[in-house]
Order: sequence, then structure tokens, then C-alpha cells
Amino acid sequence: MTTDHDDTERTFAALPPARGRGFAQTWWGQAWLKALEDTALDSRQLKAGRGLARAGAVGAVSVRPGRVTAVVQDRDRTPHRADVLLEELSGEQWDRFMDMAAERAGHVAALLDREMPPHLVEDAATTGAELLPGLGDLEPECDCGAWDHCAHTAALCYQLARLLDQDPFVLLLMRGRGERALMDGLQAGVTTRPRGSSEPEGVDAAEAYADGVLLPPLPPLPEPPGAPGAPPALDTEAPPAPRVDANAVRYLAACTAAEAHRLLVAAVRPGIESRPCEPELTAAQDAVRLAVGMPGTVVAERLAHGSGRDQEGMARATRAWGLGGAAALSVLEEEGGVPGETLARAHATIESAWDEDERPSLRAQGNRWTVVGEPAQLRLGRDGRWWPYRKERGHWVPAGGACQDPATALASLDPLSGDEDA
Repeated sequence: MTTDHDDTERTFAALPPARGRGFAQTWWGQAWLKALEDTALDSRQLKAGRGLARAGAVGAVSVRPGRVTAVVQDRDRTPHRADVLLEELSGEQWDRFMDMAAERAGHVAALLDREMPPHLVEDAATTGAELLPGLGDLEPECDCGAWDHCAHTAALCYQLARLLDQDPFVLLLMRGRGERALMDGLQAGVTTRPRGSSEPEGVDAAEAYADGVLLPPLPPLPEPPGAPGAPPALDTEAPPAPRVDANAVRYLAACTAAEAHRLLVAAVRPGIESRPCEPELTAAQDAVRLAVGMPGTVVAERLAHGSGRDQEGMARATRAWGLGGAAALSVLEEEGGVPGETLARAHATIESAWDEDERPSLRAQGNRWTVVGEPAQLRLGRDGRWWPYRKERGHWVPAGGACQDPATALASLDPLSGDEDA
């Protein structure tokens, strides 16, 4: 997974060990390694670098124009900052490359498919823009003090070959242009091409597809992935900006990816209804929503403190949220708030829910009915549903989902569990 920084830097999470496989599967990844192996003077350092890369000793990789950086650990766990420099293309070289690519739609399509066909590189070279590095183009820098490629810079190069396999835009960023800037420039080149150009003007795609006689219907949308992607990598050697919590940013990004995946699935798969939106939440309620499913984490502790709860209180709140969202949370934390008519009907329902000789002894207070002598309680929600509660370690905790019938809700409780003294 990669994190973009305004299209001038991309950070890739550390890759898993590469035991039993080559570092470059694509021809352009192999060309990158050939430039390394032709440049390095000491083959023993290359061998050591391959060993470190295979063992997973290369940390998160940061790619910027002209430079790639990572922290590489020796076999004794000593960390070293390793950099590999590659000369950026000049503005004039980029202009010639963009003009060439804008005239060849196949080049743009290949890049978007994360491919770098040989003819793209050859056409770029005819414009004076050498994309792939050659002999002596990969310049090493390492805090270990080596003047040539050492095991650390070699390990970084081998790791980068794996990243290049996945995305050739990594190489273009090192040459000076990020994906967004590159695609924006290509789009601008296409839209500003003179009318006298040899390329046909064509027709508007929407108009063409609107006439079903001329063209077949659009193909179905592709099946969405089975799960949202991994959260972005933030484990670089650069410290976060003041007052920026990297753990919180990582978690919010993961939540956003999960929600985007849910919306995509609901939009693509027929028959799957989108989840109704929650009513607007207060800051204290939203803190609980965010904390669900992450007990004991640093972010959960921050959410608890920021919402005025201790950790046990947040645990009770997240349990309630998991049972019924904001409605269940209000039943936990608010005494009262039930409309008078609903409360009056509730008293009548309590009277009729059991036969007279089976009715438990209940003590009513507000919207709460406590079973006398038992660690059991019923709470009434604003919508007239009943929530079972159990007393544990001196606190009432939600013990199940809501029911329309108070007898059913109370029967769902185990009468022997909970605190003895209710």
C-alpha cells in the first residue's frame, strides 16, 4: 500500500520477505537491476544486499523526484538510512515526452494498466527522454560511509525492483513527474491538439452510447474486491507534523476505505441495499462509533479520554453501539428522554406481559425497571423497545438486543450471572 503526498512523494509499506522468488518479473524491473549490477564494483555487496532484501530488512520506501529512500537493517539489526539517486528529466525533456505520449493513446492506456511496453520507452528515447537508468545512473548514498553501492543501497534497489513490477509510475516519479501531474498533462495535451491534427475528432461517447442501434450496451461493471485494501503506510523515518497523531490518521484512513468498499458493493451488486444513514451524531457518540472494534489501542484510549469516559465506560459504550448503534447508546447513557405517551404505554405493557403469579418484582425509575434482588434490569428506548441489562462489577451493562416484549427481553438474561447485590 502506498501513501501519496501531493503527488511529489509516495511512501510504500515494507514488503514481506522475498524468499524463493526473483526480485523483478517485468522487463523494466529487470532493466533497473541490470543498471545496478552493471554499476556496482563489488559483487559481494550486491549479494549481501540481496540477502537483506530477501530477509525483509528494508523498511518503508519513500520515492521522490530524483531520490528513493529507506531504512535498511543490518543482520545485527543496526539501522542505516540508504538513498539511491536518479537524475530527473528536464522540463524540456518532459514537454517532448508529453507531446509524444499525447499522440499515442496506446502509451497512456499501457501506463494506466501499470505496464511499460518497450515501444513506449523507445519512443521516449527518440525525444531525448531516457526513462530507464543505464550504466552509472544509480548513485548511492548511505550513512554507513560507503562510497560505492553497499549492502544497504543494493537491498533498497532490489526492493524497488519489486515495486516497479507493480507500478511503473514509481520510475516516472523518480524522473520528476508524479502520476497525477503526468495524467493531467497528457489530458491537457489531448484537449488542446489543433483541429488540423491527424487524429480524428470523433463523437461524444455519451451521445454514441445513447443510441443503442449503433453500439452495443456498456459491459457490466467489474466485481468489486472482496474486502477493502490495507491502510496506507505511514511508517517512514520522517516524524509527523505537530499535533498530528499517525495512529489516528491510519485508523481514519482504514475506516474510510471500509466505508468506500461498502458503498461500492452496494452500488455494483443488485439487490444489496445501502445502509441507511445514521442521524447526525454528537462528538461523544461519534467517538464511540470510531472506537468500536479496537479495544485497548492508543486511538481507543484517546477517544475515551476526549469523550469524557474512562476505559471501562468506553467498553460499555462500544458494546451498546454494537448492539444497536446510537439508539442503544442513548439507552445506556441517558436516563429519561422517553416521550410521556411511550412511557405510559410501557407501564401498561409491564402489567400485561406476565401472568400475575409470574410477574417479577420490578422497581421503576424513569425508563428503567430493575428486578428486585436480581442483577437484571429492563430499559425502555425512545422507540418503545425493551433492552436487557445485567449488573457487572457495580455497573449496568447492555446484555442483548432490543425486544418488543419486556418478558422476552428479561428472559434472555441468565438470572445467575452478574453481581449478586443488585
